[in-house]
Amino acid sequence: MKRQGAVSRKAASRGVAYSSSPVLEVKLPSWRSRLVLFFLFIAFIALISRALFLQVKSTDFLQKQGENRYARTMELPATRGKITDRNGQVLASSIPVKAIWAIPEDVQDTPKEKLRQLASLLGISDADLAKKLNSDKTFVYLKRQVENETADKIMALGIPGVDTRKEYKRYYPEGEVMAHVVGFTNVEDIGQEGMELGAEKNLAGKNGSRRVIKDRLGRIVEDIRAIREPHNGKDLTLSIDSKIQYIAYTHLKEAVEKHKAKAGGAVVIDAQTGEVLALVNLPTYNPNERGGLTGAQLRNRVLTDTFEPGSTMKPISVAWALETGRVTPDTVFQTAPGIMTIGPAVIHDAHKEGALTVAQVIQKSSNIGTAKMALQMSPKEMWELYTTVGFGQQPKIGFPGAVAGRLRNYKNWRPIEQATMSYGHGISVSLIQMARAYTIFARDGDLIPVTFEKTDHLVKGQRVISDKTAQQMRLMMESVTQPGGTATQARIPGYRVAGKTGTAHKLEGGRYVNKYVADFVGFAPVSKPRVIVAVMIDEPTVGGHYGGVVAAPVFAAITANVLRSLNVTPDSSVTSIIPDTNAVQESM
Repeated sequence: MKRQGAVSRKAASRGVAYSSSPVLEVKLPSWRSRLVLFFLFIAFIALISRALFLQVKSTDFLQKQGENRYARTMELPATRGKITDRNGQVLASSIPVKAIWAIPEDVQDTPKEKLRQLASLLGISDADLAKKLNSDKTFVYLKRQVENETADKIMALGIPGVDTRKEYKRYYPEGEVMAHVVGFTNVEDIGQEGMELGAEKNLAGKNGSRRVIKDRLGRIVEDIRAIREPHNGKDLTLSIDSKIQYIAYTHLKEAVEKHKAKAGGAVVIDAQTGEVLALVNLPTYNPNERGGLTGAQLRNRVLTDTFEPGSTMKPISVAWALETGRVTPDTVFQTAPGIMTIGPAVIHDAHKEGALTVAQVIQKSSNIGTAKMALQMSPKEMWELYTTVGFGQQPKIGFPGAVAGRLRNYKNWRPIEQATMSYGHGISVSLIQMARAYTIFARDGDLIPVTFEKTDHLVKGQRVISDKTAQQMRLMMESVTQPGGTATQARIPGYRVAGKTGTAHKLEGGRYVNKYVADFVGFAPVSKPRVIVAVMIDEPTVGGHYGGVVAAPVFAAITANVLRSLNVTPDSSVTSIIPDTNAVQESM
């Protein structure tokens, strides 16, 4: 009994066999547990592989992506170079302003009262502000080029997600007087017109950049490093003289208003250096306030508008006849009866003059006398002369928009076309081309380049005619302004003046219409020319339309003041001018 009880206790101490209990009995096959274990092992290996891939192979990519969440590259704007006149007076400069920007998502919970205040400070309507902020973009500009004082008031509102960015705004102290010379920049401070566009590369400089860390509200919390330092633009000194520019602008404006003209232009060139001392156009605009600008206001007519120059072309044609020995100043041409037939066409003079010397052909502005001299030349010869002085070619003056004008190839000329071109019909030029061509008379036969940048030395020109021919032409052109000439209103007390009037019908739709362009190109003083002044009045409607009546007085007013401004010594003893009521009008 004792032994049996001992065995029972021993069996009890060992417990019941695992497989003997129906509750604990394993009913699943053993291979499934092994399969689960295998898949867990595979997943573990995959996780290790992915971790190794991310930590080793994709480190640079992931760091870059992470950095994009908080790091930003900020542009450091370069300051645009100043533009000054030849005496250092500032014509264009950059002033610091602010761009107001926002993160639309962060502004959504802003009280409406603050948003109304923001819209008021920005100068826009509540609806426009709401439209900007109701955007799915992460960044929007609310307004560019805001004055610093206004920007400070905006930041004082404390609107989350609204911040400022430093930028620059171009300011033009001379306003409309200098508009067509200087031009203007856009909101990105990139040149759009005038010298702002022509000298963009040097004026703009190069922006810099730096890497910073920003929080979600756009605030800079750490400056990482500078990537590139900004390089400010270079200052530009123009040949323009602000005082002379204002003189030209004032007198041109008076003439355009007096004659109720459509437009006008004037240019003043230093005859010694080729520097443009003044260039003005009307209508004009204020580059500081460009709202509602029209194409007519933007057009730089001195450079971009072409017209038939009329009789201002005659001195160039006659000069070549003198240069080649075909005529002398005393050679006589019969212009009676004031009509000349060339094939089926007829040309005429405004006044029947009869026999005229070459000098008188210039003084009286005879179309017939000029045509007879021109027909002694070959078409190729005349074409080469005109191209040499710059007609039909785009002026290389470093100024955008300058046009070439129209000069057809000589191979297509008919005799009547050769004749009419000699006195400025059938050819188109710009005012600056005409002014430059007259340097051959002011510079003793040399054609000199024209520039808008200040130079300190005399330039070497291209010989076109001899100094003898140039001096002969100066005397002939001086007679144009004397009693009996077509431009007596171009005379200036104390100075000898030479020049030529021009009047031409305008072409519209391929046909001549009863609209006119009146121009005058001249220089002074005759003894030693210092300035060349060209004036063009487009479509004068009151007080006449001839160049001698409309443009010549403007030339006189501008030139007189310019010569005094430059302290040019007078070369005439005439101290007062009596108006010539019997002045001859040029032929058209």
